[in-house]
Amino acid sequence: MVIKKVGVLKLGIFQGCFGVLFGLIFGVIFALFGSMFSSLAGQAGAGMGAMGFGMVIILPIVYGICGFIGGIIVAALYNLVAGVVGGIEIETD
Repeated sequence: MVIKKVGVLKLGIFQGCFGVLFGLIFGVIFALFGSMFSSLAGQAGAGMGAMGFGMVIILPIVYGICGFIGGIIVAALYNLVAGVVGGIEIETD
């Protein structure tokens, strides 16, 4: 079996969703560390906790948009290269 063409929009949507999941994971990690460091810093680090929880919203959006755009670019480039070299062979049982 040879993959000769990839759906550009489908790969963009897939990569965008994948980016949202990773952004959510990293946003939660930022929130945990931000709240931990803000409690350690006391009054001086009061804004770090809010920034950490803001990352739970900001990172999934940014990662989703970048993943969508990156997926579209990669799919378009794959289709161009696969037209020249013949695609990727996959062996199934």
